[in-house]
Amino acid sequence: MNFTEFGLDDSLIESIAATGYEVATPVQEQVIPIILNGQDIIASAQTGTGKTAAFLLPIIHRLLQKRNEGHVNALVIVPTRELAIQISQNLEGLSYFTDISSIAVYGGNDGMNFATEKNALSNGVDFVICTPGRLIAHLNMGYVKFQGLQYLILDEADRMLDMGFHDDIMRIISNLPAQRQTLLFSATMPEKIRQLSRKILINPAEVNIAISKPPEKIVQEAFVVYEPQKFPLLQDLLKNTSCKMILIFCSRKQNVKQLTRDLRRAKFKINEIHSDLEQAEREDVLLQFRSGRLPILVATDILSRGIDIDNIDLVINYDVPHDGEDYVHRIGRTARAESDGVAITFISEKEQGRFAVIEQLLGKEVKKEQVPEFLGPVPEYRPRSKRSGGGGGGGNNRNNFNRRNGPQGNQRGGNGGGNRNGQGGGNRQGNGGGQRNGNNQGGHRSQDGQRRQGGGQQGQRSGQQGSGNPGQPGQDNRSNPQAQ
Repeated sequence: MNFTEFGLDDSLIESIAATGYEVATPVQEQVIPIILNGQDIIASAQTGTGKTAAFLLPIIHRLLQKRNEGHVNALVIVPTRELAIQISQNLEGLSYFTDISSIAVYGGNDGMNFATEKNALSNGVDFVICTPGRLIAHLNMGYVKFQGLQYLILDEADRMLDMGFHDDIMRIISNLPAQRQTLLFSATMPEKIRQLSRKILINPAEVNIAISKPPEKIVQEAFVVYEPQKFPLLQDLLKNTSCKMILIFCSRKQNVKQLTRDLRRAKFKINEIHSDLEQAEREDVLLQFRSGRLPILVATDILSRGIDIDNIDLVINYDVPHDGEDYVHRIGRTARAESDGVAITFISEKEQGRFAVIEQLLGKEVKKEQVPEFLGPVPEYRPRSKRSGGGGGGGNNRNNFNRRNGPQGNQRGGNGGGNRNGQGGGNRQGNGGGQRNGNNQGGHRSQDGQRRQGGGQQGQRSGQQGSGNPGQPGQDNRSNPQAQ
């Protein structure tokens, strides 16, 4: 399913294209329409299935339509600062062509960061991504504006409970309005998660996504290299292989085009397929590839799903795919029917964390092959995180609180003629507040609980649409934990 089929805002479609996504993962196909419809969700989905974009995209879309100025609109609670940073980075990429503001709130930072967090939480910001404890520290000081909150997301909820955050989560929820949409994501569904869901969700849709596994007969290998070493390594593999049908994947169509040009200059018989081609052109390229007239095809992930081509001997991931689902679909193009196949992935330094997450989802470590000596020294395979690496680009400490809330400034550029590093408040990377690439903030534990009854309401979940929340008037049967 293509992202254009969800009816998302044009600015989001532009951001999605810029980040290289083309085809929605199974969890995105199921979750995005439910969130757009305003229903609560309990979803079993692991890191690497595309779940972060699954909840960020529809919430960004709805906030672009209606948000409560001067308040926190969406709260994402996560177990670790690493995951908070990762989600903040994903949000920055997906909201790049919008004026959505955000701040990451997590512990271990200095007083200056705490002051920046206070500024965002007291003046209002579209997204807060936090660990529980730091948020409680702010709540205790009385200035956090949750009265207009529309969306609550608990990510990796099972891990948060394992870490002892249940009471903290309930204390935070006691400060939230009853009229909201709540999304709960968990890799596993133990009884304690079911109990939590009964406290904080209303008539939730349930989504269960088990990541698929590649056939055992696929031989999976990987080369750990520096980015500039990928092309000479690819040339060496193509020159020395006996494979007759080779499919090379790149995450972005721009990379597909460039790699195709480079390989043609190196005298390889090759063609490309991506979303810029007309349907007739795609069919002609696929016909050449299927018939054996074209031995090498470079493609985006558009070819990894729903297209059956037998007899592909070798799949090469020129870059590490965005998530585990994409990896499984890519390498699943080989070893079809009764044939065997080989899948090789090139891993640069920046991609190591993402590949480690894929290995974790697969439940196995992919063999790292010896790189040819002529390439020279290569990096060691030392992924920074095997728990929460997929999908986030490099760097950390990013906030874009000033995107809407800073002093007068050009939102897309800032002072000084639209440059990315302007000085004004609404700039993409300006100084102060929650700048686009400023200091990311912190937190780690939380506050008194109340199921979903904001402001002491005990029974009715208001059916008003005033804060942008969808849904019909109905009975809120979630009790108040403080009364138990």
